[in-house]
Amino acid sequence: MKQELLSRAECTAMRGIAILAIVLHNYCHFIGKIVKENEYQFFTSNNDRLWHALTNPDELLPVHLLSYFGHYGVPVFLFLSGFGLVKKYEKNERIEELKNGSLQSFNPSILQFLKYNYLKLLRMLIVGFSLFIIVDMLTPGRFQFHWYNVVAQLAMYINVLPEPDRIIWPGIYWFFGLMIQLYIIYRLLLYRRNSWWVVGLIAICWLLQAFCDPEGETLNRLRYNSIGGMLPFGLGIMFARVSNKETDSFLPRNTLFPTEKQWVWWLTAILSIALTFAMCYSFQAWFWVPVVIIIGTIALVKIMPKWMLSVITWIGSISAAMFVAHPIARKLFITVAWKQDIYDGLMLYVIATIALSWAVKQIIDRIPSPKL
Repeated sequence: MKQELLSRAECTAMRGIAILAIVLHNYCHFIGKIVKENEYQFFTSNNDRLWHALTNPDELLPVHLLSYFGHYGVPVFLFLSGFGLVKKYEKNERIEELKNGSLQSFNPSILQFLKYNYLKLLRMLIVGFSLFIIVDMLTPGRFQFHWYNVVAQLAMYINVLPEPDRIIWPGIYWFFGLMIQLYIIYRLLLYRRNSWWVVGLIAICWLLQAFCDPEGETLNRLRYNSIGGMLPFGLGIMFARVSNKETDSFLPRNTLFPTEKQWVWWLTAILSIALTFAMCYSFQAWFWVPVVIIIGTIALVKIMPKWMLSVITWIGSISAAMFVAHPIARKLFITVAWKQDIYDGLMLYVIATIALSWAVKQIIDRIPSPKL
């Protein structure tokens, strides 16, 4: 029996790594004196502060690194989303035809596909957003919500509005608007089409960003939307298609990754870390850091000891709930860090986030799943 290039457990573990990075990042970068990330724009000043933190390390270095690099959990999620779409909607087609000898395929209409995936996202968003606005209203520093922005958030088009970083609250919920855009692109342009379409879209999206002002609002708007997320999403699609071809044929296992030797994965992980640091200092290279992050994350799950992999896999299994729940815990515990007890606040935040995520998952699981 052929084995997948990435097993289901390894994909779940990658989700676990990604959500931990995002959760920790979204706490650390709210602390005023900590190095800020280059996520939507490329600020040389942030790189200078990172270099200063690296060359003058102190007890806050881990917090600096989590703040600066933690947002790269998002490209890992986008990669896994593209990977999962192909496995669900393109792989199943061949399996059913082989089993049934039928020409009928799993081919949902555009409206069916978008309705299903919108409702799937809404199940998570409505629970997390409802709980967050209650906590936000009951705690100091509440956000001034406007009805039209709330509608835009729930309808998942808020990303395209002006100044998205000022109107999306909590900020991490921009991801839902990004995902619905990528679902539309996949179903309209990429579904069952040649992978050169994916390559072409990645190239177009890169070119649209490459000539922007690194610190300008245009780049900020582009990276809040599908143009900024197409690279990791497209890589997931292409990776899954290579995996499908390999497992559907009699090719030797792991043609893409031709060896299971642990030293290869260790070397890959180390090189990925080094390249990530090096590439973040060049504007053009910075666009391609997600590729290195994804490869490094794959290597990481391949070299993890079993006990650690099981823990990370469990975290990955509640990653959807953790994604929508952690802003609630952050709102409650960020004040501890603001009082200079950074690691105390971080520990309390992590514990509360895990417990709250488990509870939120119970609520989400009780909402009827959409049917395709």
